[in-house]
Amino acid sequence: MLRWSVILLVIALIAGIFGFFGIVEAAVSIAKVLFFIFLVLFVISLFTGRRRSM
Repeated sequence: MLRWSVILLVIALIAGIFGFFGIVEAAVSIAKVLFFIFLVLFVISLFTGRRRSM
């Protein structure tokens, strides 16, 4: 999921260079959503990860 947000960010940067502002807005908004979903899932996995019983 983090890979997709980085890919969409790169697409947004390339589209911004060429002046496709509609594509830039869509790619940036999708990248932001995917990044925050990844961040939430990462924090949840830190707290609920596998723990060793000793």
